[in-house]
Amino acid sequence: MSLVILAIFYVFAPMLILHLAHKYPFVNKLGAVFVAYFFGLILGNIGILPEGSVKVQDLMTTITIPLAIPLLLFSANFKQWGTVARATFISLFIGIFSVVLVVVLGFFLFKGKGMPELWKVAGMLIGVYTGGTPNLASLKMMLNVDADTYILTHTYDLIISSVYIVFLITLGKRVFHWFLKPFPAQPNAEIVGDTNGADPFAGVLRWAKLKPLFAALGLALLIFGIGGGLSLLVPKSQQMVVVILTITTLGIAASFVPAVNRIEHTFEAGMYLILVFSIVVASMADISNFAGITPGLFGYITFAVFLSLILHVLLAKLTGVDADTVMITSVSLICSPPFVPVIAGAIGNKQVIVSGLTVGIIGYAVGNYLGYFIAEVLKNFM
Repeated sequence: MSLVILAIFYVFAPMLILHLAHKYPFVNKLGAVFVAYFFGLILGNIGILPEGSVKVQDLMTTITIPLAIPLLLFSANFKQWGTVARATFISLFIGIFSVVLVVVLGFFLFKGKGMPELWKVAGMLIGVYTGGTPNLASLKMMLNVDADTYILTHTYDLIISSVYIVFLITLGKRVFHWFLKPFPAQPNAEIVGDTNGADPFAGVLRWAKLKPLFAALGLALLIFGIGGGLSLLVPKSQQMVVVILTITTLGIAASFVPAVNRIEHTFEAGMYLILVFSIVVASMADISNFAGITPGLFGYITFAVFLSLILHVLLAKLTGVDADTVMITSVSLICSPPFVPVIAGAIGNKQVIVSGLTVGIIGYAVGNYLGYFIAEVLKNFM
């Protein structure tokens, strides 16, 4: 009975976090994912979890991410990729190139510094810095990363990314505009994706919104089932890889079906499952195991974030990409699409919102493939 209560708690705890984020601005600034991890760490380290809780935790982590990925992708408008400005695609390409090059370079620089799973960390970093937290979580499962390494990686990522965001909001515009050319203004451009501070989860619990969401969840379950079925055709060590890549591909395919693409709040539903996953996996981590691997890991992540940004800017200078496009592309890759409207507002240019969101969705789509491939290559150099 206690395990059933624990499972119910995991499922509904994000509602409390989202309520707090909606009610208290400082909680909202911290971010729901950060609060979820913090809450999970406390839960898992104060000795109140019932015996056998690992069975519930394993089940929850196995289910949440495969369901979240298609939900996150259903609302993506991949048909609009071709309408995004040429500069955005150039910035996207050099941004991804910069992340991959710097993460691989950092792997060889930090190899042998007490991090036996460094190749897995490299794969997760490429996933999170071309997509976001869903890719990080997916790669944790695909690469079988232990909970302590995963939590440390994501915790340091949150800390360093926060510093990066503060830099962009405070000094970024001045620095980027000093080095790169200005954004070519388009007075009549349509501004999309700006919520003007509105809560994206508002109204989700109304039946008119829930009914189509249940249909979307049913489709996500079907896609999960297909991925699970195909995984039985490969060795056990590769089954989770097949599941994640299958549901990513089918999630993208489903987004081209108008009836699926028009369902509201599928992205928010996917992020809710990410919050469930975040609480669960954080509660699996043992804080006492954190001490030995932290310095090298912190240095590696710091190196990856800021050197990739510098390389991105240098390549943008060579290719003639403007400052605002570089900033919005970079924040979408490094920190994920939810930060796009924030930075667009900070630099006073909401015309770049559509570019930033499009880049972020592309990142979500390619992050799993790219992160897994690079990790498997780097494994041969351990």
